[in-house]
Amino acid sequence: MDSTADLTGSDHVADQYASTDNLRTRRDVWGPGPEGVSPVDVLRTLVIASHPARLIEIGCGTGAFARSVLDEAPGIDYVATDLSPAMVAATRALGVTAEVASSDVLPFGDDSFDGAVAAWMLYHVPDLDGTLRELRRVLRDGGTLHVATNGREHLAGLLRAAGGDALVTQFMSEDAAEVLGRHFEHVVQRDVETRATFADHATACAYLATFSPTLARSLPHFEGPRTYAGHTAVLSAH
Repeated sequence: MDSTADLTGSDHVADQYASTDNLRTRRDVWGPGPEGVSPVDVLRTLVIASHPARLIEIGCGTGAFARSVLDEAPGIDYVATDLSPAMVAATRALGVTAEVASSDVLPFGDDSFDGAVAAWMLYHVPDLDGTLRELRRVLRDGGTLHVATNGREHLAGLLRAAGGDALVTQFMSEDAAEVLGRHFEHVVQRDVETRATFADHATACAYLATFSPTLARSLPHFEGPRTYAGHTAVLSAH
């Protein structure tokens, strides 16, 4: 596996998210790190604390995050979007308003929202600055964008054990604040260490197979559970 991965190609993204299976497989292994803190919980707390009246999420996935926000703050007018019809269907099944939309051409007018969420998806978009400009456009003055992404060493132990390299993308915790700073005046970042626990070799292989069957076949056999470190950042920009 090359040290630099192209996660932005339309074919790659469409294949990855044609169904919800890959996303659920990857999500289920993650838990809090040494601080006992989950980045999802950090992100949700920041979103709710900003008291948005109307909120847009791009790349909403299965809708689990949107649903968790609405469970705590049901008064938010939450609009979820995703390029994948399967993800939009899964989100709607949770009772969340959702529609198919490209992140760089959002079907909403200027100043339509006072909050936005882009969780673990900006490394996928083909035009990163175009997407951030679009988010800036639909956000009202004073509106806040909440973002989550991973760092260079995220799950690098597992990748290297399988003969690969640490995954480098176009939007990582090491440069996320700088990238967001091109479009927003104030950016605050919190780094969160997490843990991925695999019950056995087969579980680890299944995880790797969701994005690299080659690495899944290359992972040496091991007995019992294995745990690897994850490195995530949660950022707010306005």
